[in-house]
Amino acid sequence: MRYLCLGVAVTLLIFIFSLVRMSYVAEQEVQEAIEQEKIKPRPAPWEEFPFLQRYYGGIRSLVPVASNVPEYPRKEDEVEWEKLNITEEAVEDLPAEEAPTGKERRKRAIPSSKRFDPYPSYSSPEYIAKYGDKVDCYLDADNTIEIPRVRIYEGIPREFPDMVMGSAKLLGLRDDICYDRFGRLGPYGLGYSINRGGSGAQQEGEREGADLVWQEAPEVDWRTVQWADAQQRCVLANNHRFKELPEKPRIDTFRVMPVGTVYNKRDEVADVEAMPPKPSDVPKKPKSGSERLPRTAVVIRTWWDYPYTPEDKIYLRSLISELNMLSGGEYVVHFLVQVKSNDVPIFSDDETYERVLRDSLPEEFRGMGTLWTEKQMELMYGGLEETNMRGLPVHGVYRSTFMPMQYFAYQHPEYDFFWNWEMDIRTTHHWYHFFDSVTKWAKQQPRKLLWERNSRFYVPSEHGEWEDFNQMVRIQTEHGTNSVANLWSSLNHANKDPNDPSSKHSPAGAMKQQGDKPIWGPERPLDDDVAMETDPTPPTSFDKDKYTWGVGEDADLIVFNPLFDPDGTTWLLTDDTTGYNITRGRPPRRTAIITASRLSRRLLLTMHKETALKKHTMFSEMWPASCALQHGLKAVYVPHPEYVDRKWPTNYLASVFNGGRNGATGGARTSVFGEREHNFRGTTWYYNAGFPEVLWHRWLGMKFHNDGGEQFELAGEGRMCLPGMLLHPVKRVDLVQEGRRADQAG
Repeated sequence: MRYLCLGVAVTLLIFIFSLVRMSYVAEQEVQEAIEQEKIKPRPAPWEEFPFLQRYYGGIRSLVPVASNVPEYPRKEDEVEWEKLNITEEAVEDLPAEEAPTGKERRKRAIPSSKRFDPYPSYSSPEYIAKYGDKVDCYLDADNTIEIPRVRIYEGIPREFPDMVMGSAKLLGLRDDICYDRFGRLGPYGLGYSINRGGSGAQQEGEREGADLVWQEAPEVDWRTVQWADAQQRCVLANNHRFKELPEKPRIDTFRVMPVGTVYNKRDEVADVEAMPPKPSDVPKKPKSGSERLPRTAVVIRTWWDYPYTPEDKIYLRSLISELNMLSGGEYVVHFLVQVKSNDVPIFSDDETYERVLRDSLPEEFRGMGTLWTEKQMELMYGGLEETNMRGLPVHGVYRSTFMPMQYFAYQHPEYDFFWNWEMDIRTTHHWYHFFDSVTKWAKQQPRKLLWERNSRFYVPSEHGEWEDFNQMVRIQTEHGTNSVANLWSSLNHANKDPNDPSSKHSPAGAMKQQGDKPIWGPERPLDDDVAMETDPTPPTSFDKDKYTWGVGEDADLIVFNPLFDPDGTTWLLTDDTTGYNITRGRPPRRTAIITASRLSRRLLLTMHKETALKKHTMFSEMWPASCALQHGLKAVYVPHPEYVDRKWPTNYLASVFNGGRNGATGGARTSVFGEREHNFRGTTWYYNAGFPEVLWHRWLGMKFHNDGGEQFELAGEGRMCLPGMLLHPVKRVDLVQEGRRADQAG
């Protein structure tokens, strides 16, 4: 009996201990779950907005732009952002009579595409009198192989969303047309076989109307084209239309060392990169005009082992064809090729240099490149303070992308302007139409409040017409902003200063608002002498100027993202300035994310002298704009059309992207540049955006993220047709070539 009682007691004790143990373990698990829930970040508001669907409409649903009812933005979507319930998705309801069935769309006939010609009227008497005869250029020396022309469709797919930032019409870009993949890229090899010199891609599937591309000019066998020769012939034939070449070529003293002669006669040594012969070498000159066009270089930044795909080659052919060949040499395309190994002796002899350069470019583009190394930049720009920002050298390509561009400009005095361009940029725009339009628009921008306009995104659905936007910028600059969305607002409780007497007599939750001093002329650093004799100065005071200074003046810098003030933001590289006296603070600076830009020769030489002589430089995306700011040069942010992949309420979008100081993009911790740059992921133009990849692949007829593709197009509205868009980044695209992906060919 005693043993039985003892057994029961032990069993009860074990049972009680087990219950206590289980209770403790359960409590620990609950606490861990609570802690994990606390740590788990909540998705950003934009991630919960519904996706837009009508970007993927096809050419069977085209409507005139004037009658299009865009899927986005719409007034009913634009509620106050403070009251948004971002967990509930708005449902798009359209009248049934406005929505044709899928069967009806498939039955619609595809309209005929039209040839697109954005070039000046070269044959008009007015043009000839001004600039002379434009000589047509061909791909072969016998002048027989023409380049097929880009074709467009009038209208856009039904319910296609409007651009949410920027404006095509403002810049003079066509907003009433769209481009399908064959009309846009068919001239350069898309849509016909490898045996005929094409890419071998997009030969099946939805092709109705595609053959019109090659109706006027046949398919080009791109295997036989040598772009360096074709481009050179085009430039020589049209030399009479452009500014005179320098009397003597610049000598690359890094590679050409005078031997057996005095140093000051080195200009008699033949240049390694021979410049085009002078016009007098051409036997027969066409008629010249009363004025001369500037020469512009388009410099493609690449590296020695870049893996060129068939799609990359199509992209490059479109650039050279539309900017150089069809314009009669108004632009000249170069490759600036980085050799990433300092152990390869490319400057030891011509044979090594030529071998590395030859192996760095596809065969059709050979002869168009220039090599450079980071070690070369160390020698060119010696004496710079080594700050090792983020553990990277100051002469490295990441921190000093423009060093080789500066030296390239110094070595090429024939060019007035230089486009710094990248391999992962794509556009549905016609290249000439886009470059010409943004250049002309930038030229007409007045200097007054230019830096202030440059610092803001233009959201037409919120800001109205461009004149209304200008007025808003003036008021925000002079008086500051008064919005809860702005950290610097007088309505923001977090900004109340208990030690400020004025706040004690203000209404609840309010305090004074403060404007900014507008930029007028050079903004010099406090403790560094950077002034140069060539720096322009205002002809009159800010108040007396009637928005006339700068009108008709070519821009020294053209960029495609706002020029924001990095001071006070969370942008990681705001302090990456080298060589400046920072005892009383960092020098005045501005930044434009993405280095794709147009720079004048004046700006690049100013940057070159600053780096070489004054030992100043900054992070790549900050250096050109900051140099322009400090030297009073003209910099322009072009508000090009930008799109978003989700249904952002536009008032919320405007407050996020212009969330810095006084309605600008920068100057405060609330800036979208820095910790809040995740908001760009659904846009069409940012270094980490994901939307460009989606649009480009699906526009090419490919499946992406399991959406789109051949069956989607055949069963729906046909192939996609996009208006002009500038897209970045678009990384490696592997086209399906005659049944195999490009990365599987071989």
